[in-house]
Amino acid sequence: MKIQIINGPNLNLLGVREPGIYGNVGFDEYIGQLKARFNDIEISYFQSNVEGELINKLHEVGFSFDGIVINGGAYTHTSVAIADAIAAISTPVVEVHISNIYAREEYRHVSLTGKNCRGVLTGFGLDGYRLAVEALLALPV
Repeated sequence: MKIQIINGPNLNLLGVREPGIYGNVGFDEYIGQLKARFNDIEISYFQSNVEGELINKLHEVGFSFDGIVINGGAYTHTSVAIADAIAAISTPVVEVHISNIYAREEYRHVSLTGKNCRGVLTGFGLDGYRLAVEALLALPV
């Protein structure tokens, strides 16, 4: 089984960016823990601050991987193009948000991409990624 994790803008700064909201653990540290926990599956990781690169990655893996976990960051609330890319692929996608987007600024309450995902997890911190992987593993084959 192959799962792709895709993180969007500013998520490369996890661990130092607004630790009161996003915690103090960097994603490079966390991805190691996640891979160790799910050592029987292949987990790949990609991060970009560039919208087009996120779309290209969705196209690249969206027909060959078994699942995708995406945290589109701010693009969640603005990118019709990423929403369209998710709709266009056959691989199931689970959207993750580290913070509870509904407890934040009003403009973050709308996810343009979530409607094209199998499910959305918000507000569970980095543990949302584990929950997303578990949800993908539980899907019928």
